[in-house]
Amino acid sequence: MDNPRFYGNPPFQTAVIHGGPGTAGGMAPVARELAAVCGVLEPLQTESTLAGQVDELRAILENSAVLPAVLIGHSWGAWLGYILSARHPRIVKKLILVGSGGFTEEYAAMTQETRMSRLQPAQKEELNEAMAILKTSSDEMKNHAFSRMGEMFSSVDWYDPIEHVSEPIEFRADIFQSVWREAMELRRSGVLLEMGRSIACPTVAIHGDYDSHPVEGAKLLSSVIEDFRLILLENCGHKPWIERRARERFYAILKDETADGHTARS
Repeated sequence: MDNPRFYGNPPFQTAVIHGGPGTAGGMAPVARELAAVCGVLEPLQTESTLAGQVDELRAILENSAVLPAVLIGHSWGAWLGYILSARHPRIVKKLILVGSGGFTEEYAAMTQETRMSRLQPAQKEELNEAMAILKTSSDEMKNHAFSRMGEMFSSVDWYDPIEHVSEPIEFRADIFQSVWREAMELRRSGVLLEMGRSIACPTVAIHGDYDSHPVEGAKLLSSVIEDFRLILLENCGHKPWIERRARERFYAILKDETADGHTARS
């Protein structure tokens, strides 16, 4: 598996960071679209610790990107880009957070409640079975259960999706369980939100109004990041690039913000 993947032509000063953790490849559609206007890297996160994923992403950017770079992170990738920007501010010119999870426990609980309220009874039963498999079974069974959980959550995270073919994604339950455990502790302790005070670059959050991750959880960043803006997309779920009523505006915003990031402070 190539890591990173390259799209478009150099210079490669933009990187898209996938969600998960443990779902490498999910940002390929965004990378392909942006490649029409700039060179794009798609780093794949393969390490099984939070520190390892931060160091892996830093190393990929230092070896393959023109720095400082514009980072576009989706879901978990938004958190990872956020943590990297706090710990290594010199290598990030602009941070764009798409569908970010909430930065405090309060909003994490709201995400879970929203998803469960949207699931059908049969899906809830299957979800419970999948969660049990993640605790006890073989790696192959865990990866399959993790994949099914992702499919179920995706089905209630979108608003009005276009017909699309799912990207080839490597589902790694071991990475998810290990990294997410550490990330949840950062959030629970309050350290995650406080990290924002170390972010020096312009930061933009793009969020769908139907996303199961409440937009209020992203708005919190205005209290810790000096240069922060939030853009709300109407009739849009967790993945704006597959939303029929929001994808054109999403890509227009993303291209404008990326181009602005390339020229800022140059």
